[in-house]
Amino acid sequence: MTLWWTIFGVFILAMLALDLGVFNRKAHVIKMKEALLWVFFWVSLAVAFGVGVYYFYGHSKALEFFTAYIIEYSLSIDNLFVFLLIFRFFNVPPAYEHKALFWGILLALITRAAFIFAGVALINKFHWIMYVFGAFLIYTGIKLALNKQTEVHPDKNVAIKMLRYFVPVTKEFHEARFFIIRNGKRFATPMLAVLLALETTDILFAVDSIPAVLAISRDPFIVYTSNVFAILGLRSLFFAISGLMKLFHLLHYGLSAILSFVGVKMLLADVYHIPVGISLTVISSILVISIVASIIWPDTKYEDIPNVTVKD
Repeated sequence: MTLWWTIFGVFILAMLALDLGVFNRKAHVIKMKEALLWVFFWVSLAVAFGVGVYYFYGHSKALEFFTAYIIEYSLSIDNLFVFLLIFRFFNVPPAYEHKALFWGILLALITRAAFIFAGVALINKFHWIMYVFGAFLIYTGIKLALNKQTEVHPDKNVAIKMLRYFVPVTKEFHEARFFIIRNGKRFATPMLAVLLALETTDILFAVDSIPAVLAISRDPFIVYTSNVFAILGLRSLFFAISGLMKLFHLLHYGLSAILSFVGVKMLLADVYHIPVGISLTVISSILVISIVASIIWPDTKYEDIPNVTVKD
């Protein structure tokens, strides 16, 4: 298994290096066509990986991977609204959004690994914590259904406050750089503040999504790889649908149902084990229904993207 971890890590790092060092070496605005091609690429890569899991580890592990991937990908869609508002709050030039998301996702790969290994270790050592996770997911699902508004408070972000306390931050962007030297003194740029906002936001979302994925599989390799492919595809998805997010105004109900379903699955684990195949069918159906319903019954009250509020 160590060999597969090494191969996977090297492959992902190589793909990220190719992305930033070759295809996006120069800062530019990501157009719809380019974004859709990248979405197709990352989803195809995830499917190919899932097929590889099926070939080497069998039907059960492949189902776990695809179910975990769909859960993580669908829950991550909610992040896109917050990403957009963070960029608006800091007035990030569109040409620099890709680099901010790139480094934000790279940091997320590290923090997600820590969360996943900690979660697996806790469940293996303290079986009862599975019920805590299950109850938490149901609570989160109900809360999401009752209140679809997600508030963003970049000015109250502790990490950003600490940054401004220890390092002076310029008011203007300096291309896509995180630091500059001015009169012999080091200054941080707003890009670093954006990066911190993205990373701390991802940590908050991981608190919901990782317990949900652990309900499907407790294999760290399956859980982590599904997370990686989901968040790597998320960046491209942001550029592909950032202008169309208002179409999915009912998605939060679908995400609520998914979280609640997974929570119930965890609570019933010792009484009845819901097969992974059934979980995959239920989760996929909920996601598709919520998206299709959003398109069939559009919300005419949407003016821009009102389900996310920036607090100054």
